[in-house]
Parts: sequence; C-alpha cells; structure tokens
Amino acid sequence: MNKKLKLLGFLFLMFSMCNLTYGQVQQEEKALVQILLELEKKHHIKFSFETKLIEGISILPLASNLSLEETINQLNLVTKLNFKTLSNRFIAISTKNKLSNPNSIQQLNEVIISNYLTKGISKINNGTIKATPKAFDILPGLIEPDVLQIVQSLPGIISVDERVSNINVRGGTNDQNLIIYEGIRMYQSGHFFGLISAFNPYLAEDITISKNGTSARFGNAVSSTIAIKNRDQLDQKNSVSIGGNLLSIDGFAKVALTEKTEIQVSARRSYTDVLVTETYDAYFNRIFRDSELNESNTTNTQLALDERFIFYDFNAKFLYDINDTSKFRLNLLTISNHLDYNQAFITSEHTLQETRSELNQESQGASANYYKLVNSNLKLSTQVYYSHYDLDATNKNTSNNTTLQQENKVEDFGLRLDITKTVNDDLNFNGGYQFNDVSVTYSEDVTNPNYTSLNKEIVRTHSLFGEIEWYSPTQHTHIRLGSRINYFSKLSDFLIEPRFSINHKFLDYFRLEVLGELKSQSITQIIDLQQDFFGIEKRRWQLANGNDVPLITSEQLSLGLSYSQNNLLISLEGYYKSVNDITAKSQGFQNQFQFTNDIGNYSVKGLDFLINKRFNEFSTWLGYTWSKNDYTFSTLNANESFPNTLDIRHVANASITYNIDHLKIGLGLNWHSGRPYTSVSDIQDSSNSNIAYNSPNNARLNDYFRTDISAIYDFLISEGIDAELGASVWNLFNQSNTINRYYSKNSDGEVKEVNNQSLQLTPNLSFRINF
Repeated sequence: MNKKLKLLGFLFLMFSMCNLTYGQVQQEEKALVQILLELEKKHHIKFSFETKLIEGISILPLASNLSLEETINQLNLVTKLNFKTLSNRFIAISTKNKLSNPNSIQQLNEVIISNYLTKGISKINNGTIKATPKAFDILPGLIEPDVLQIVQSLPGIISVDERVSNINVRGGTNDQNLIIYEGIRMYQSGHFFGLISAFNPYLAEDITISKNGTSARFGNAVSSTIAIKNRDQLDQKNSVSIGGNLLSIDGFAKVALTEKTEIQVSARRSYTDVLVTETYDAYFNRIFRDSELNESNTTNTQLALDERFIFYDFNAKFLYDINDTSKFRLNLLTISNHLDYNQAFITSEHTLQETRSELNQESQGASANYYKLVNSNLKLSTQVYYSHYDLDATNKNTSNNTTLQQENKVEDFGLRLDITKTVNDDLNFNGGYQFNDVSVTYSEDVTNPNYTSLNKEIVRTHSLFGEIEWYSPTQHTHIRLGSRINYFSKLSDFLIEPRFSINHKFLDYFRLEVLGELKSQSITQIIDLQQDFFGIEKRRWQLANGNDVPLITSEQLSLGLSYSQNNLLISLEGYYKSVNDITAKSQGFQNQFQFTNDIGNYSVKGLDFLINKRFNEFSTWLGYTWSKNDYTFSTLNANESFPNTLDIRHVANASITYNIDHLKIGLGLNWHSGRPYTSVSDIQDSSNSNIAYNSPNNARLNDYFRTDISAIYDFLISEGIDAELGASVWNLFNQSNTINRYYSKNSDGEVKEVNNQSLQLTPNLSFRINF
C-alpha cells in the first residue's frame, strides 16, 4: 500500500512539474521596456536608465503577486542588469559593474517618446532629443551613423548647402550652434571641408540635441546645443572593429587594462591620395567646382594639374574608476584636412604660369574629467578642456615669385565646476561655475609686394549657473527652471540668461511642452572676401570687441503638443526666435551688401510637424517645417526688413524603413522650397566694375528635391566575429539642384551668373568586421 501511495505521489509530482514546465514554455516573453512601464503604473515609481541599456531585452512576465522589493530582486536575478533603489520613487538601472552614479538630473530626466523618428532617437521630458547611433535601425542615404547627418533628420534642422559643417537650426547660421565633443568645444565639425562629419561615426554613444529651453550649464551659442559623448562605462570586455567605405578606412579598439581602467582608441584616414573612387569624384566636384582654384583657370589653357587631398582623425579615451564613489576620464582628439593643388597653365596673354596651393584645416582637443559622489544625494564634478583650431592657406605663383598666406587660429581653454544635489524625491538642484579664455588670431602675409597684417583678440568669460528640476506627485508634470549669469571681462558686460522647460502629460496619451530661453554669444564666423582660403572654407572666426562686432543675444519661445499611442506619434510645435546684434559679414552676403558691414537682427517664426507610424517591420515618418525668417539692419536696405539668406519657407521629408532579421532598408525623399538670392538689374553700366542689383533677396531658386536609399546587411562570420555590409545612393535620380546663386563681372564688363550645384548621384559602399 505504501509503495502504491509513493508511486502515485511521484506520478502526481511529475505531472505537476510537466504542467508547470508546459505552462512556462507556452508563456511568451515580453520586452523589458514594456514590463518596466507596467511596473511604473502599478507601484507609482520611476525607473531611471539609458535607453540603449535595455533595448532588445525580453524576459518572461513576472508574477503579479510580488511586492515591489520582491520584483526588484527578481529583475536583478533574471537580467544582467543592476536595479538599485534610490528612493521610494526612483530606481536606477545600470550594468552589473557600473560605477554608482545616482545623478539626480538623470533620475528626473525621463524618456517620454522612445522611438522619435526611428529606433535610437528619444524625446526627453526636458525638451532635449537624445540619439543613440549604435541603436539605429537605419536612416535613408546613410550606411554609417554619421552624427551630424543624423541630426538633420529632425524637424527644424537643415543644411541649406548639404554640408554638415553648415547646419542651420531654426534659421540660424552654423557658428551659432554649440557643438561639444566629450566636453570639448569644437570649432571644426567636418571632413572634406564640410561634407562628412569629423567625428568617427562608430564612437558616439549619446548625442543630445537642444533646440530651445537649453540647460543653464551651456552657454556662448544663440542657436542649438549638440553634445556628443562616447562610451563612458567600464565593462571588462575587449573589442576591436575595423572597416571602410569608398572614401576612408578606420579602426577602433577597446581594451580593459585592469579591473578599474580601460582605454578606447580609434583612427580614421582617407585613402583618396592613392585611390580615387566615384564617391570621391562626386565629393571633390561638389566642393571645388566653384572655388577660386577652379575659377582661376576658366579663361586659361591648363597644361598640368596635380591634386592631393587627405583627411584623418584620431581619438583616445582613458577611463579610470578610482573607487565606488569617484572616477576619472581623459579624452584626446585630433582632426585634419589637407589639400595640395598645383597647376600649370597658359594665360590669356600666352605666358606660362604655375601656382602651388596648400590648404590645411586642423583641430586638436583634450579634456580631463573628475567625478566624486559625496553621498547618495550629492555629486561633484570638475572638468578642464583645451580646444585648438587652425585654418591656413598658402598660394604661391612661381612665375612672378608672389606668395599669399592666410591663417585663422582659435585657442579655447575652459574650466567647469558642477554640483548636483538631490533635495528630495521630486526635486533636485544643479549649479556651478565656468571659466573660458578664448583667443582668436587672423593673419595675412603677402610677398611681392610685401604686406603683413596680424589681428589677435582675447575674451575671458566667467559664468555662474543654476537650475532646479521638479516632478509633480502624479509624475505628470516636469519643470526645469534655470539661469546663467555671464561676465565678459574685456567687454565689461553682465548678461543674465533665464531658461525654462515645462512638460505636462494629460489624457494619458497627450503631452504639452513649453520651452524658453535667453542666450548670448561672443564668437562668430565672418566672411571678409568670398575668395579667402580659396573660397573653400572662406569663413573665419572672430571675437566680439564691443564696437563693430557686438555680443550676439537671442530670445526664443516654443509651444508643442504631441500624441503618442499604439506606435503612432503626432507632434506639432510652434516657435518664435529672435537673434540680435549680428553683423552683415557673418551672413555671407553675395550681393550689394558683400563689402558693407552693419549691425542688425533676424527673427524667425515657424511650425515643426512630425507624424511617425510603426507597424510590424516597417517604420514611416513625415516631417514638415514652415518658417519665415527676416533680416532687419540699421542702415542696409533703409532699415526695411528683407528675407534672410537662410529663409527656407517650406521643408518636408518622408521616409520608410524596413527591418527584418539581418537586413535593413531605408528610402527617403527630401524637398524644400528655394533659397532666396538677389537678382541683377536689367540695366548695367559696363564701364563700372560694380553690379547693379535689385532689392536684396528678392528672388528664389527653384525647389530642391532629392531621393536617397540605403541598405545594411549584418551576418555572423564565426563565433565572436560578425560583419556588416552596407550600400547607399545619395540623390538616387541624379536631380540637379541649385543651392546658391550669385553674380560677377568679367573683364569685358559682362555680368556672369554663377550657380552652385548640389551633390550629384553619389554611391557608397561599406564593410565592417567586429571582433
């Protein structure tokens, strides 16, 4: 009898275990991000984490009867992540070996839209947009996560001449953007003189973009802020990645030196000096076709041409986790573009002439950062950085022994002290001090006849900043209020710059956002002559002097409404922006104002609209921007307003991406209305070298249209080694787009129309291996 009972008991136990196992097998895994959202609603808590940390992670649903403490313990067990309770409302998620870093800014900053445009782009409740290049599915026309190409996909951001070194945010010029790379302010952002981002596309871990409501921590730029950071956490893993495309080759290595130290090294170099591809030809023609180097030979007979162009960049980052409460980071960066362009030709006077031209554009930077966690509610950080930019051109005419040298140099030394204090679960404070010493040098040296000019300016800035962030008890409202106080010692100017960000959730799926800011800027780019630096990089940096170059100031206010539900996002944002005390030379006029300087302003009002729908393996979005951007100068055009050179009234882009298994495909359409230009009068005086123009920016170019396509396929070579193959075509239908028009007079007094053309059909291929 006992044996029978034991047998029945054993069978019952086996049957129960089989049922349990069967039930578990049948139960489907859920995305961790969805489970976290459900837990937030159930327990009225907030999880703080980096978006990329949990992407792609799925687990079995947790038992519904678990307490919050039991739930956290279970999550720690079933994931490879560390769930740490910071307070009764906030729980931080990090990797298991991540240095404890309960930064209160990160605690309160919440992702409110996780797939803004596409996977890897998120909207944060403080008004910023965060991009994680490594998490991207794909963007049309791109086979590499080019940082400055990515930001142009966002509404309100465009480059009117297709250069990443000339990004226009809500009608502003590129020099009005603050671009920070690992804490280093950058004065050069492009390779190939602007067509390619100067930042290695495989390094960036996080890109934060702020178009308005900027944190009080950032200053000295009146338009946008773009902050780029590389990987900052130690994971005790070694990795190597090498690859290339039809322009360059690059490599990256991450090596754990000890349990507490790691080094990251990357290098990229073009091979265009030894191998010329169709991609190189397209880029070279785009940059040099309308430059002085090409124009100088239009009336002469060319006998020989020798050109050599290369670019390279190098990055190194040293990470040291000193202990559980402090860490140190060191970053080094160098960027270079170099062009040799030598010609021999017969002039119109039938004489032999040789010219040797050389153009160099280089940047070096370094930053050192120290972080100290005093206690669970207080964090201190110190940062020191140095940024150096140098642009120089040399043109030698061997026939008459003349030489022209031009140089523009910027040196920027910066120091920042930050304090972050958690007041309570719903409130924190961030404040600090920043010092900057910026010097700008411009020199010109001419031989035969001899002439030398040297101008150097220095501006030192002391800034105090502070801001508070608050969450409502219902967690539906987030407010950030801050201000920055700047003192410009040379100019003896005090400026107070308040900023705010308000985000409110209502009716479950709607959000209202209000942003505002006042900002200032003491450094800008100007154009003295369109032929400076061969017309390739004709802009040069210049500091405010309190006289003919004043401090630039801006005011901006925006109001946005969004709806997000069931993989559908609809967003509409209206804004008004005014930028004051700009100089005419900073706008690059190529009309009757080309050699005239004046002080004025521009104002922009506009609407940004976005609709994004994701279903199955497809993601689609349509973006549209309407804006009106007008100048007003004190004397130019009799103080009457006229269209800004960057006044693009209508901008639209539509894209569709497809992602299945290991294949990603993206197709995109880009359109915008024509850029303003100044037409010439029908009546010209041939005896006068000056051109008679109509009213400024009275005409517009034809509409711009471009179609891009790209595809990426990744596959496994062997265990621990994977590869990625990419192909793209920029301007698929080879559309001829005029992006700028200006006029000049030839030796016969005839007016010549010059049209700058956009990049033509440009294919590219890439291949990458990751170890």
